[in-house]
Amino acid sequence: MGMRVNVDYMSLNGETRGEIAQQVQKNGALDPFQRRPFIHDDGFSYVDVHMGGNPKKKASWKAVKIQGNATLRRDEWKQLDEAVIGIAEQRLTGFDYIKSKGLTYNLGNAMGTTVLEWHQRGDAMKAEMTMDALTRGPGDRPVYTTHYIPIPIIHVDYEINLRELEASRKLGNPIDVDDAERATRKIKEYKENMLFTDTSYDFGGGTIYSLVNHTDRNTYSLGTSWSSDTAANILADVIAMKQASIDDYHYGPWVLFIPTSYETVMDEDYDTSGKSTQTIDERLKKIRNLEDIVVVDKLAANNVLFVQMTSNVVRIVNGMEEQNVQWTVEGGFLIKFKVLTIQVPQIRSDDNNRSGIVHAS
Repeated sequence: MGMRVNVDYMSLNGETRGEIAQQVQKNGALDPFQRRPFIHDDGFSYVDVHMGGNPKKKASWKAVKIQGNATLRRDEWKQLDEAVIGIAEQRLTGFDYIKSKGLTYNLGNAMGTTVLEWHQRGDAMKAEMTMDALTRGPGDRPVYTTHYIPIPIIHVDYEINLRELEASRKLGNPIDVDDAERATRKIKEYKENMLFTDTSYDFGGGTIYSLVNHTDRNTYSLGTSWSSDTAANILADVIAMKQASIDDYHYGPWVLFIPTSYETVMDEDYDTSGKSTQTIDERLKKIRNLEDIVVVDKLAANNVLFVQMTSNVVRIVNGMEEQNVQWTVEGGFLIKFKVLTIQVPQIRSDDNNRSGIVHAS
């Protein structure tokens, strides 16, 4: 049986879904580091506690002894964490690409934030032209519309056989990290689906949309698949998508997201007559303010996204990167592990429903 990705939610009205969400509701918060106990050199169990300051510096943390029993040693936690990071550093996906561009909103208390509120500001005020400037203008104020999206916890469970763990320790072998790697891959695939597939996630009155199903996105018909179309027609399609974005008052910079089936198309010669040596990819990148062309494996065939890369169009709400935690159930007799993250895409448009996304299919 393959690993299953679980999504836990909490809504504004206190409705919960999932084991972790119920723990957050019960305790008011959930500190992931309390779920990472380790066996110290003295044989006792400890957890790392943040004492203040820069959390990336070792001096900001202190090992504190606890009463419970830990399962892993510190170096074994390190091996699991390195397995998680290793998966995250493989082929740069669309989700991670958007994060790499700084289009993120970092939550201060991710476990305690169940819903993110955000606002759209409507148009207001009017310029007046008079000879003496004595005529009073309307003096109206902008109207703010409140929206919110749920902030779920995405996690995958796995187990480490304690007998096998003890056997590997006696032999001096490293801990088996295959399950941690696979769990991380499943989470990354899930996040990619949230951003690039026709799925939405509703809970407690809020909705997480993707780039291909947001209600305000602009649409464009490709007509002929780029796999069999001419280079000139591909260029015309992209310029038309740029114009659709401009018509909706979004002026770039843009990135073109393409499916895997179009990757090799971009490598073909733009001019097959032999008069030019540039590829289709190189020609498209000469379009003003088109910054990049990114291949997204999860994007459906013959679907293309032309996206303005600004935070008012798309950003990643980042509460917690993928990390391992230990989870005890059944009265402590069964010890499991989870790779969990708090990261969701947030797709936005303005108060007039104008969007910087052009979806071609």
